[in-house]
Amino acid sequence: MLPSQALLPAAVFALAALQALASDTFIAAVYEHAVILPYPTQEPVSPGDALDLMNKNMDVLEGAIKEAAQQGAHIIVTPEDGIYGWRFTRESIYPYLEDIPDPVVNWIPCTDPSRFGPAPVQKRLSCMARNNSIYVVANFGDKKPCDHCDPSCPSDGHYQYNTDVVFDPDGKLVARYHKYNLFRSETQFNYPKEPEAVTFETPFGKFGIFTCFDILFYEPAVVLVSKMQVDTVLFPTAWMNVLPFLTAIEFHSAWAMGMGVNLLSANTHNTSMAMTGSGLFTPEGPAAYHYDSGTEEGRLLLAELSAHPRLSPTYPPAINWSLHATSIEKFPGGNDTFSGAVRKDIFTFSELRHKAGNYTVCQGDLCCHLVYQMSDKRKDEVYVLGAFDGLHGSLIKYHWQICTLLKCPSTNLSTCGQPTEMAQTKFEMFSLSGTFGTSYVFPEVLYSGVQLAPGEFEVLRDGCLKSKQGTSKPLVTATLFGRLYEKDLPHPLRTSL
Repeated sequence: MLPSQALLPAAVFALAALQALASDTFIAAVYEHAVILPYPTQEPVSPGDALDLMNKNMDVLEGAIKEAAQQGAHIIVTPEDGIYGWRFTRESIYPYLEDIPDPVVNWIPCTDPSRFGPAPVQKRLSCMARNNSIYVVANFGDKKPCDHCDPSCPSDGHYQYNTDVVFDPDGKLVARYHKYNLFRSETQFNYPKEPEAVTFETPFGKFGIFTCFDILFYEPAVVLVSKMQVDTVLFPTAWMNVLPFLTAIEFHSAWAMGMGVNLLSANTHNTSMAMTGSGLFTPEGPAAYHYDSGTEEGRLLLAELSAHPRLSPTYPPAINWSLHATSIEKFPGGNDTFSGAVRKDIFTFSELRHKAGNYTVCQGDLCCHLVYQMSDKRKDEVYVLGAFDGLHGSLIKYHWQICTLLKCPSTNLSTCGQPTEMAQTKFEMFSLSGTFGTSYVFPEVLYSGVQLAPGEFEVLRDGCLKSKQGTSKPLVTATLFGRLYEKDLPHPLRTSL
């Protein structure tokens, strides 16, 4: 032990060393992985067969990690389900799981693999990080034994969790996160008893982590950003794209802008399940993104990001999301409206009948206001202004407020709200706002061919989403997604456990 008089100088030296390592920027990577899937079976395979499949996927991931490190990346995020895929029952996934300890144990699996029992996956991930001097983020399954003293212990005597892990450049386990908001098909996993707000410090900012469906809920997503003040969120996902509002790149970019943080989103790639769309998203928009529904290839993305985006001179100012719309003395229009479904959500729509106009539609407590001018009013394309204020989802319901300028798939108004990827109409300008009852609003513009519009729109401090100099490509949708977390219904599956 150091003498007491030496403690202060040692502490000062440690702080100085940390500051010397700190950086204003860092290079981040995400890898969209075309997962090698197991043969679907109701019966468990042998542990050896399970490891063989996981090693095939980790061979691919290791190649991406090496390439990212060679290009200077400090951290790489790989997808949810990226090591063993899906198509599991509770019983059949068990051979793929490992006991993942709490990171407080100070463990480097690469150099001490048997400390907590068999851990070949953790060892290999740890060695990937250590051998390439890079933070590695991966997703696989954690198993935890329990007994009759625990009234919620499953009948098979153990919990199973959808789990993210992070290994630092020395290979040490520095973060473990159990997914809190399981999607309805994830019956192979248990819900954690409490939501986890997992963070860790790096020389290039404070990081948080959660998984896929979690992004839509207050816990842990908003807690990490608003209460824990993370700079960057790590986001392994297996996102099934749903037009017109919930494509991966569209919503994840909007979320990063609305929450004011970096989001490192790594998606699985499977076109038969509409899974694609990864990116490095910032408060100012996407630094890099990838969307490919035509091939079965993986993709590595890298970009240099601000380590502390809130300190950036380009950091967006605070926004009053309802100020512009509520300041309009008299809302024009609103009488010539019709109902249309976006999946099962019933929107109130108003057709944009002219080349330029000033429209309003209302639903519930939400009124959406649009001023626009098209470059040309085509007879073969129809656009609408839409409003939705209500619960979204079938089994799991959560409250949206949405204002959208939306292209319909055809000139038949009954198709408005159905998915469409292509458009031909450009806009010389548009300005969209709404009387939102929440400060959590996510803005995005989607162009024809499922392309984002970085740098081509802005959100003013009064909550008005505006094009800067018109649209460079035909417009599919311009949308403001609002989330009223306090109006969400209880999660039926989680609360029943």
